[in-house]
Amino acid sequence: MGKYVLAIDAGTTSSRAIIFDQKGTAVAIAQHEFTQYFPKNGWVEHDAYEIWETQYKALQEVLEKARITADQIHAIGITNQRETTVIWDRETGQAVGPAIVWQDRRTAGFCETLTANNKAPIFYDKTGLVLDAYFSGTKIKWILDQNPDLREKAALGQLAFGTIDTWLIWKLTKGQKHVTDATNASRTLLFNIHTQEWDTTLLELLDVPDSILPVVVDSSEIVGVTDKTLLGAEIPIGGIAGDQQAALFGQMCLEPGSVKNTYGTGCFCIMNTGDTPVRSKNKMLTTIAYRLNGKVTYAIEGSVFVAGALIQWLRDQLQIIGQAPEIEQLAETEENSGGVTFIPALSGLGAPFWNPYATGALLGITRGTSKGHIARAALEAIALRSRDIIEAMQKDAGAPFRSLKVDGGASTNNLLMQIQADLLNTQVIRPKTTETTALGAAFLAGLATGFWKNTEELQALWEKDRIFSPQTNNQSALVIKLWEERMAKI
Repeated sequence: MGKYVLAIDAGTTSSRAIIFDQKGTAVAIAQHEFTQYFPKNGWVEHDAYEIWETQYKALQEVLEKARITADQIHAIGITNQRETTVIWDRETGQAVGPAIVWQDRRTAGFCETLTANNKAPIFYDKTGLVLDAYFSGTKIKWILDQNPDLREKAALGQLAFGTIDTWLIWKLTKGQKHVTDATNASRTLLFNIHTQEWDTTLLELLDVPDSILPVVVDSSEIVGVTDKTLLGAEIPIGGIAGDQQAALFGQMCLEPGSVKNTYGTGCFCIMNTGDTPVRSKNKMLTTIAYRLNGKVTYAIEGSVFVAGALIQWLRDQLQIIGQAPEIEQLAETEENSGGVTFIPALSGLGAPFWNPYATGALLGITRGTSKGHIARAALEAIALRSRDIIEAMQKDAGAPFRSLKVDGGASTNNLLMQIQADLLNTQVIRPKTTETTALGAAFLAGLATGFWKNTEELQALWEKDRIFSPQTNNQSALVIKLWEERMAKI
């Protein structure tokens, strides 16, 4: 019997592999970045083969780092960037073109046409999603529309669609398994979250043939084994969840009303709503949190498209920092943002605005504006956009949050977490393990194979690292006032 669980964390910018022991401690981590392609304004693409290549490399490397062999792995769990769309040939296993990333806006016009034809309510009623280019369904249609041959192949059942979880499982099983889990399916605009089935009405509206769709499974379920030739052993694949749902599970937000916010490329805030799908009145998304033993737990979610990506932009485009973590030190050179407001709409605006054409802005600049002011304004922008979402969620839930659990790479930024606590006027709680996305995938996999007995055992493993409490002398009121005034003009 294996002593470890291996999590695949297939992110937006990198492929990661993390090995956890039975205490939920990360034993070894391997990570490889892959290329981001921006062929046109508003377009974002990945090379699906490069994603597989870097992920496979990370898997081999993490086993070497941990000094263990594949037969010591009890189960594999997979968590992934959601909505990113790959279509491949079932026979050759080759992608028919680039993967279209969740940030991509190329189908915004088509979404507007559907909305103008009063189709948006149909999608919302069945999927809980706002009709937006963010989701997979319109991306599938766009790919198939590029070539009549692809349409014909799809009709003949020769093509397969998948989000990144599905693509990786196909590769890991050498084409034996074409599956996705309920959380990823719920982000496609094609899956009815009430009936738990691919919806024929939605498939017709988006002109997507059902022959290309994967089988939908539970988030914690043995769906297959890795091909022995890849890692040296057949390892059960037992857990699948989209990255934000995996983080919710990894944070042990298992009770209705519990909330987490992940600070990654974007910010993603999710509230567990139990077995009831809550209809948002504030443009939040109703989605599936996880599905265990056929039982669905629902959630409401709000997304900030640009968070860590804003720091990357300051690093790569403006070059005011050399490495992303330097943003904290630079921001601390100023006591405040000097009246500067950063609107981080580099890929449109997500919830609750849903404006795909919004662009970024840096407002309130004077001769006295410094790099430190801009850095601090960038951190405030991430926290303010998260606040926008959390305020809307509070209205939907009908109750204020007592606290916010946080995770993701940028949650290690103490200044950002303090700013968030100040702006929300509530406690922000960071766990000891900030790798909660990967941990959630590991937990789901370990539950399926009996590595962990039940969720009670998992809850006992969760530990807090630090609590950020609101400071009484902060300038949040002014920052919020400027934000709201300036956002109203976007």
